[in-house]
Amino acid sequence: MTKPLANRIALITGATRGIGRALALALARTGAHIVATGRTQGALEELDDAVQAVGSTATLVPLDVRDFSGIYRLAQALDERHLRLDILIGNAAIAGQRSPLGHVEPAAWDEAMAVNVTANYHLIRAMDPLLRRAPAGRVVFMTSGAATGARAYSSTYSASKAALNVLARVYAAETDATPVRVNLFNPGPTRTKMRAQVMPGEDPMTLPTPEEVAETIVPLCLPSCNETGKLYDYRVGKFLEFTEPA
Repeated sequence: MTKPLANRIALITGATRGIGRALALALARTGAHIVATGRTQGALEELDDAVQAVGSTATLVPLDVRDFSGIYRLAQALDERHLRLDILIGNAAIAGQRSPLGHVEPAAWDEAMAVNVTANYHLIRAMDPLLRRAPAGRVVFMTSGAATGARAYSSTYSASKAALNVLARVYAAETDATPVRVNLFNPGPTRTKMRAQVMPGEDPMTLPTPEEVAETIVPLCLPSCNETGKLYDYRVGKFLEFTEPA
């Protein structure tokens, strides 16, 4: 039986842990070749073993997404090897400094913006030609309810995710007449290390696992997904429309 993503190339940033790792394995099970980026060589190698165990293959890319020139080198390598990119998952993110806004260090602000926003801008800029060459390019950016929640002490994370939402929607509008589909995915509270760092008093056993969340993202990566410029909310279980200003 042919797998739905057989012979497709899927690039996932932050693929060595949490939702990124779970999604890499979920896409691998559907037949995709995984291009996995991460900062830790050992974790990438463990992912490679897991991908092979589910019957697929991976290309390992040690990369901190703040290395913007590295993103362009990766795009060049994908162009030379595959001539296209079928799936782009912008998953890498950091929680940022949780402090009153007036106490957030400029370096912490810059780091959150670099990882959560600017890296994704460079991913779009570098990978857009490759996505347009694919028969059904699919892009998913991981967002958060913090983008609109505006909770106290979450300025760096909330502002960066709000910016990412607009960035993704603009890209969706600009590719609307092409085979490329671009969407956002909000997993909500999930049993990850980042969530534990932000909410140390929360019982993780009350939260869905990364594996459960990842299975919901896979349909957004399929050629049959025709939605674009929308937000899929895991807790609601459907796409949500953005309300345009009057």
